[in-house]
This record gives sequence, C-alpha cells and structure tokens, in this order.
Amino acid sequence: MSLDETDRRILSVLQKQGRISNADLSERVNLSASACHRRVQRLEADGYIRDYVALLDARKLNVPTTVFVEITLQAQADEVLDAFEKAVSRIPDVLECHLMAGTADYILKVVAENTEDFARIHRQHLARLPGVAQMQSSFALRTVFKTTALPV
Repeated sequence: MSLDETDRRILSVLQKQGRISNADLSERVNLSASACHRRVQRLEADGYIRDYVALLDARKLNVPTTVFVEITLQAQADEVLDAFEKAVSRIPDVLECHLMAGTADYILKVVAENTEDFARIHRQHLARLPGVAQMQSSFALRTVFKTTALPV
C-alpha cells in the first residue's frame, strides 16, 4: 500500500496528538468521520501505525540525566552480537540500543537520576554485558531538541 497525502496528514496529526478523537481528526484532515476511521484502521492493519503510547516526563519520574554509551565488542561473530543484544535489552535504564557503522559497535541511550545513579547502572549492568572490549560514556548537558515524530 502506498500513502497518499490524506494518509500522510492523518499520520502527522496522530504522531503529535495520539489521543485525538476521530471526529476531531476527521475535521483536521478534511474527511468524513467514517472515511477517516477506515483509513486509520487500514494504516494500523498495514503496520504504518505500530502502537499508541504515552510520552512521560523524565524529570517528574526522577531520571533527568541522559547518557550516551558507545560500546566496542571484542568480536563481531553472530553469537557475540546476539548475546550482547539479548543482555542489553533486559536493562530497564537503557531506552535505545543501536548497532552502528563507525568507531563504536553499539550506541546506547541510558537514563539515570544523576551521575551516582549512572555509576550504579554501570557497575550492576553495563560492566557485566558480554563481549564488551571498550565502553565510553558521554553525558548530555541539555536536550536542545527531541521528537518522536517521523517526517511523513
């Protein structure tokens, strides 16, 4: 299925306002409520809309510190990569893990209360990850821009 301009408008609105009512959405994208509802259902069924979530405030949840951790593994064998990925996916403080091309094998996005909490996460979890040869952590001083909305 290819997306037309109306589908793109629907996706754009839903990315920013996931709880918008179908009536309000249909008005925003200039469709009847029933046509809008059918399109949203099709976008969900076809996998364009993967899920609906609540975006939480890290400060209010007392995890305002973001740390980016670059990890280099000892080897690139499939079993080493698989073991690392399985282990890192179980660490609740790790929000993202990306396999990289470049100087590091992986980049992790980790949240913590502060530097002491990150030291705990490092000791209890990161330092125990299998196959790690080198790790470098960079603390974000301030988030300048952040979005979850993909360009449609």
